Amino acid sequence: MMLLALILIGTGAAMAQTQASGTVTDQQGEPMIGVTVHVKGNTTTGTITDIDGKFALSVPKGSTLVISYVGYKTQELPATAGMKVVLTDDTEQLDEVFVVAYGTSKRSAFTGSATVINSDALTKKQATNVVQALAGQVAGLQMTSGSGQAGGDAPTMLLRGISSISAGTGPLIIVDGAPYDGGWNNINPADVESISVLKDAASNALYGARGANGVIIITTKNAKSGEAVITASAKWGANTRGTIDYDYIKDPGQYYEAQYRLLYNKLRYVDKLSADAAHAQANQDMVGNVKESGGLGYNVYSYPEGQYLVGQDGKLNPNATLGRVVNGYMLKPDNWTDEAYSTALRQEYNVNVTGGNENLQLYTSFGYLKDDGVLPNSGYERYSARVKASQQAKKWLKYGVNVGYVYSTSQAQSEDYSTDISAFTRTMGPIYPVYVRDANGNILTDANGKVYDFGTTSGKPGLSRPVLPNSSIQSSIIDLQKTRANSLNGTAFADISLTNELKFTVNASTSVLGQRYFSTGNPYYGFGAEQNGTISVYHYRTTTLNLQQLLNYSHTFGDSHNFSALLGHEYYKYNYVQLSASKRNMFSYWGNHELNGAVVDGKEANSYANNYNTEGYFFRGLYDYNGKYFASASFRRDASSRFHPDHWWGNFYSLGGAYLVSNEPWFKSKAFDMLKIKFSIGQQGNDNIGAIGDYYYTDIYRIENSNDDVSLTFHDKGKRNITWETNTNVNLGAEFELWKGKLTGDVEFFYRKTTDMLNWFSVPLSMGYSGYFDNIGDMTNKGVEVDLHYTPIKRKDLVWTINLNMTHYKNRITYLPDEKKTLEVDGYHGYMNGSRFYGQDLPINTWYLRRFAGVSPEGLSQWYYKDKTTGEEKTTTTYSEADYYLCGDPNPDLYGGFGSSLSFRGFDFSAQFSYTIGGKAIDYGYSNLMSNPTAANASGSNVHKDVFDAWSPENTGSNIPRWYFNDLNVGSVSDRFMIDGTYLNLQNIQLGYTLPENLTKRFGGVRNLRLYVSCDNVYYWTKRKGFDPRNSTTGVGATRSVSPYRTYSAGLSLQF
Repeated sequence: MMLLALILIGTGAAMAQTQASGTVTDQQGEPMIGVTVHVKGNTTTGTITDIDGKFALSVPKGSTLVISYVGYKTQELPATAGMKVVLTDDTEQLDEVFVVAYGTSKRSAFTGSATVINSDALTKKQATNVVQALAGQVAGLQMTSGSGQAGGDAPTMLLRGISSISAGTGPLIIVDGAPYDGGWNNINPADVESISVLKDAASNALYGARGANGVIIITTKNAKSGEAVITASAKWGANTRGTIDYDYIKDPGQYYEAQYRLLYNKLRYVDKLSADAAHAQANQDMVGNVKESGGLGYNVYSYPEGQYLVGQDGKLNPNATLGRVVNGYMLKPDNWTDEAYSTALRQEYNVNVTGGNENLQLYTSFGYLKDDGVLPNSGYERYSARVKASQQAKKWLKYGVNVGYVYSTSQAQSEDYSTDISAFTRTMGPIYPVYVRDANGNILTDANGKVYDFGTTSGKPGLSRPVLPNSSIQSSIIDLQKTRANSLNGTAFADISLTNELKFTVNASTSVLGQRYFSTGNPYYGFGAEQNGTISVYHYRTTTLNLQQLLNYSHTFGDSHNFSALLGHEYYKYNYVQLSASKRNMFSYWGNHELNGAVVDGKEANSYANNYNTEGYFFRGLYDYNGKYFASASFRRDASSRFHPDHWWGNFYSLGGAYLVSNEPWFKSKAFDMLKIKFSIGQQGNDNIGAIGDYYYTDIYRIENSNDDVSLTFHDKGKRNITWETNTNVNLGAEFELWKGKLTGDVEFFYRKTTDMLNWFSVPLSMGYSGYFDNIGDMTNKGVEVDLHYTPIKRKDLVWTINLNMTHYKNRITYLPDEKKTLEVDGYHGYMNGSRFYGQDLPINTWYLRRFAGVSPEGLSQWYYKDKTTGEEKTTTTYSEADYYLCGDPNPDLYGGFGSSLSFRGFDFSAQFSYTIGGKAIDYGYSNLMSNPTAANASGSNVHKDVFDAWSPENTGSNIPRWYFNDLNVGSVSDRFMIDGTYLNLQNIQLGYTLPENLTKRFGGVRNLRLYVSCDNVYYWTKRKGFDPRNSTTGVGATRSVSPYRTYSAGLSLQF
């Protein structure tokens, strides 16, 4: 009994508890929400502070509490009741560490230019590929919108301007330390921890021949030590058409009125018919089938016998009613846009688990995305998984692996200028039916569903449509295409600590991307019917291998001198293979989408392979003195297989320095918390000439069939001395923090000069080839970028932040060889290429157009030309006689983004915009809508409402040319259709609510639960309704491509 009593007394003493409570505030006395409080040595006994900064928990008697919060110094205090804890800033923690070339860097010690986007900013946008979330977030980064289809093409990206005429201008992509060629859609944004955008030589020079256009480093999430944490998220959304249409004439009656006016004006004022005769003839021609006379082919109105559809006042017959029976079929117009587009579902689910101890950490994730397209027969589905693990096997050895796998299927519509579904919907006039209806107006059906009107006399209802005949939405529905893709990428590393100051690292990474694509032409309708169905199959595979060996050394001399060095070697190998073939006359259209399912060879089988290798040796040295003065130097000797062996190797370097002024004892400023001045200079190479060919250092021949004998045909002339373009980069900037971190920012001036720029040189065709590339030409980009973050309010229950970035630059071609100076325009020497002029001392892509001179006294279009004898500027109404002029710079004056976020007692709201100011653009969409139909350019297309304001004998003050049938070149390209490329794009808005922990912990261990609603691609504003310049960096508005769709979403994220 005595022994039992002693045991019970001992147990009671061990279990004695006390109540610890208190309030945590910052240095300003504001309560701090979400501060972690736990018992020292026992992380499972703990809590976080509430919205008033208060905490309470039961702890063993005599415990010590550990109180911590990111960016503040951790405190250890005896556990008592009524504690008053004040946390102070931890300047070392606030010194951000981010990923740079072959390692990491503290923000304070970094001498280069970089912007880092963290995972919180990335996940606010419902993005299929991770780079979509960068738009408007990074100073200096110019992006197009990319394809608007589900799983569509990634956007084009430019960092600090266009750096080449012929070579690639996009940045190098690095994922977890290795060059990445696996496709943007094969990176799950939920797996990404951060994206570092490196812009200057001090940042990029170590990447040698591939870093000239900037570098984007994507880092996936790492495992964290401690108790396992499970994070899950679910998103559901509705995709809708995001295109803003031009002011088309959408009413069928108004459309006939416009067509009547077009024909009447020509008959009355050109052909000189009487008013009555012109009226009668215009009505007859308008609804007729002769397109050369302006016939629309379809009359969808019924009206009394003996009357005309349009009266002499130019207005629709008041007795006309919509719907007309022809050949036993009811003609009723349909809205082609409404029939082609629909609201589609988007759903996404992600879960990851991370945890471990000091020796072993593990991160695993799984994701599923189903993004249905707003167009028929389109969509994207993706399964993704990732495993990332590392182990401290020995004190001197740490190793790890990172493996990601993605399986996806995608279907997308063609975005060809004239045959895709978006062209139909934007082109087709509002009088044409989509479907074939019986005499009672019921849509006919057949074995394939609804019967569609293809606009040919051979089909129902037997009428010929002058615009896009033998075409229908149905082709886009039953013509099939699908891509199945498998992407596997893996990296492995080993860190070997040779001494406390010397570490050797080996990295190996590989990726395999295989894609299998088929497309069919249906055997029922349209062009494919003549061949009983067609099938084409393609297979692509990209394989990469990257090997790195890195030796890192770091040493501190005395108390103030810190030095580190990196010595490395890298080898990269890229292989691409393609195989394709086609057949026709299919056995089973719906059931067999293989070549063996058709019997007639298309005689288009081909395959090829392509290889590309780089190798480099590099060095980087870093020095800082007393945390105030910083210096960096790097050098890389690089080789590229895209050049002749005599010119494989090139040398690239960078030098950088920074001065942390605010760390000087004499720097006493109440406003500045931090001020740093930085400078860098360096050179990088650009070997990205894959767009023009990987083998332009040698002559290229084609193997062809000559009566079943092998024949070699000369194809391209090579240039032995061709080599990389060289970019010299200079960067001068200042980083600052003001008013206790309320305002932080970065201002940078940059200068980029491209030398040895690739140019195409034409030669007489009599030489057997058209020309060759050579490295002759220089170009500069110089400008300034600003990145600001401001927190007007930061209180215990209310935080408001604002971000703004802007970039201004000027581009100039500073040198062209004499062989390229084939024209002189306004004192500038250069050459033309289509509607562009490339001239020395001019911006790249300068517009070279005919200039519109207004309307003649007869209402005709006029253009300028110079009299060759007198030099006097005159006008002509003949388009071909007009001269070309320099018409402006398409590059923007300013671009960037801004946004704001607000949090209040668990609620959070954010909005993000991107914008471009200035830059001359051509609105090709508007020019098409303002083109007068002619005998060659048939009637029936959509028409802009502005034609009602065109010149006429009653409206001679208009600057819009007369609306007459057969007036030529009215919509031809000239500066009449030039427009300011300014736009403002509301990219994303989001509203969320995070439930209090005292409520979520009732749900079985849920640490955090957030609910939210959002909208992406909300709206955009431009200088003309319908004009969309977001998908081009060269001043070309989107006309018939698929614009990004708008997505309304709701979601939740929770953590266990």
